[in-house]
Amino acid sequence: MKNQYTELYDECRQMIMKHSTGVMNAVRDTAFEDFKRLGIPSKKIERYKYTDMQKLFEPDYGLNLNRLDIPVNPYNAFRCDVPNLSTSLYFVVNDAFYTQNTPKAQLPEGVVIGSLKAEAESNPQLIEKYYAKLAKTSEDGITALNTMLAQDGLLVYVPKNVRVERAVQVINILRSDVDLMVNRRVLIIVEEGAEIKLLFCDHAADDRHFLATQVIEAYIEENASLDLYCMEETHEKNVRVSNLYIDQKANSRVNHNIITLHNGVTRNRTDLSLSGEGAECVLNGCAIADKSQVVDNNTLIDHKEPHCDSKELYKYVLDGKATGAFAGRVLVRHGAQKTTSEERNQNICATREARMYTQPMLEIYADDVKCSHGSTVGQLNDAAMFYMRQRGISEKEAKLLLEFAFINEVIDTMKLAPLRDRLHHLVEKRFRGELSKCEGCKLCK
Repeated sequence: MKNQYTELYDECRQMIMKHSTGVMNAVRDTAFEDFKRLGIPSKKIERYKYTDMQKLFEPDYGLNLNRLDIPVNPYNAFRCDVPNLSTSLYFVVNDAFYTQNTPKAQLPEGVVIGSLKAEAESNPQLIEKYYAKLAKTSEDGITALNTMLAQDGLLVYVPKNVRVERAVQVINILRSDVDLMVNRRVLIIVEEGAEIKLLFCDHAADDRHFLATQVIEAYIEENASLDLYCMEETHEKNVRVSNLYIDQKANSRVNHNIITLHNGVTRNRTDLSLSGEGAECVLNGCAIADKSQVVDNNTLIDHKEPHCDSKELYKYVLDGKATGAFAGRVLVRHGAQKTTSEERNQNICATREARMYTQPMLEIYADDVKCSHGSTVGQLNDAAMFYMRQRGISEKEAKLLLEFAFINEVIDTMKLAPLRDRLHHLVEKRFRGELSKCEGCKLCK
């Protein structure tokens, strides 16, 4: 199965490079050699043992390597408004930044939200400094595959001491008339003392099988701040494989929230490095899955320097024959004294057929730390169900209320109040068995 991708690259190498840019092409052949050595990860590899990646990559998907125009007007086709939340809105169609009919967003001077390919051509020194430095192709087959095939993507650049007050919303739309594989790349650079809030929303416009690989590299410099919200609301034919790499310098702050509302198979990897003293991070995630859906989150928080703080909370509600997995490793290195870390994973399996695999891990090589971790897997509280049934609440409604309250602990940690309110609404609709239709959204009808 590895051969189908190596043969593809051998046959289409010139086409891939022609429709990309020098900075991305410079690391492409190295990524190809790394992929030939690593291949698609098997379940024998520790970080991939809960999801059969090789099975997901077996089908023969089409790829738009010749960069043909795909007819779509996201403004007419989709509207993902969050009431009372004013955002600067951008679109990525499959794996290309959408530039047609795009209104000029009001951004502070020097801030760039745009095509990674275009910015690499106009400012190659900036992109070359960061691109493919965190996401090491020598260490991961999926990252290597994405790097050898990605031709465009999204750049978010915030210069020194600039605060972007208005949240930036990026809608990732999957659009195709045939089964399609897309390889999306995202580069986030938040320089010293800068701040930005990003909301990524993943949606599928067509009833086709999609395989989306995504690699995000985020560089958060000293005293900088990033709030990153990632929400997936696709469909059962979608496979999403996303690798997020974050590097934090001294006294920086990262708040990352990932929400899976509707999907097919989702595999999220988050590697976060606290490489400067006094850095703080919060990782929160929630997943709602039923039928035969799969949600697999794998995280690594690497405490490299002293006086850093990390908090992690992931919650799953699994119904039907859904499968969930969480593996979270916190590594405290030698010399990383005064580290504080808290890791929790809590899960509800609403049926006997639902399956949850959980593996919280602590690896500590310093002696002056405060670290804790834990996980729970259970069913709905029988006593609470009985209490509500005795007060005239139907079994279905009581089940919904308990599941809703369980997930709300994650949602309530989000700092964007309008987004919290919107997610409360979408989660309730999801538990009621509805697709979470956005107001005015033609794609969800």
